[in-house]
Amino acid sequence: MRGETGELYRAFAEREARGNSPSYQELAERVAGDGRLCALLDGLPAAKRQPNLLFGAVRHLGGPVTEGWPAFHDWAVGHWADVSATMLERRTQTNEAGRCATLLPVLAALPQPLALIEVGASAGLCLYPDRYRYRYVTATGFGSEIGSEFGPEASPVTLDCEVSGPVPLPASLRERLPEVVWRAGIDLNPLDVRAEEDMRWLESLVWPEQTHRLDRLRGAVRVARAEPPLLVRGDLNATVRELVARAPAGATPVVFHSAVLAYLPPEEREEFAATMRGLPGHWISNEAVSVLPTVARRLPRPAPAGSGLFALALDERPVAFTGPHGQSLDWFGEA
Repeated sequence: MRGETGELYRAFAEREARGNSPSYQELAERVAGDGRLCALLDGLPAAKRQPNLLFGAVRHLGGPVTEGWPAFHDWAVGHWADVSATMLERRTQTNEAGRCATLLPVLAALPQPLALIEVGASAGLCLYPDRYRYRYVTATGFGSEIGSEFGPEASPVTLDCEVSGPVPLPASLRERLPEVVWRAGIDLNPLDVRAEEDMRWLESLVWPEQTHRLDRLRGAVRVARAEPPLLVRGDLNATVRELVARAPAGATPVVFHSAVLAYLPPEEREEFAATMRGLPGHWISNEAVSVLPTVARRLPRPAPAGSGLFALALDERPVAFTGPHGQSLDWFGEA
């Protein structure tokens, strides 16, 4: 068990934290080689040993995550009863509104208006793509060929996204974002945007160096609190049919999810895919490239090794590689 847990933390340090969070990279590398913490983690169910869950729990409880390894180690071991209880109670429900920047081109191309249904919705912050402002730039600076900014100027959230490839962003988006007339979400443990403790947990999941993500989270919470979403507690396979059936007449049902199916065993992923193939409307998936085999087989090119990029797909047809937090969008020329 220790070897598996250590490898989990080593992989996290190399593939996810490197270049994004020096603090978490160091902590993950040190946890991987620490027998005491690995043994404590091995006392938890496998799904509860995730690095993000451990680091988020320590932050949530007021423990040190930026003061170096000795401080973190001693605090986590000394407060393990509270840390483990929080890890068992909570989930890694990172609710990154930035992912809406990668969804926008797909949503804009669908028959309007839309009825949005998010699987693994957390607090539902990605259900408001029509309430955020967007700024798309190329790797060399502002890309004049794709326009300037889109969305309401008064929005408390501006989503920056670096793009490459022929991203379909029509000029009409300057006048009107996709029209959303109904929004709902499914989660095993929905979070309430009106509950301070739930929102404090979401803040604990933001990596310490990424203050821009924390600001964005707080702005998105303000947007959602003005019109709290319909969130349903339930298993995705059992509940998605019910919500699609509740979508208002005349609206296009759109089921979407980001970084959700990886937490399911392969047979449940396939069950969900089979369910989606039989439902009306459209299905947008934004997952690690290997999570959905039908999407992986259709990729026009492999993702760069070690990049951690997701594959964005519409009805199992891949259209782009995306940054896990919506920070980049690499559109396929063939899409």
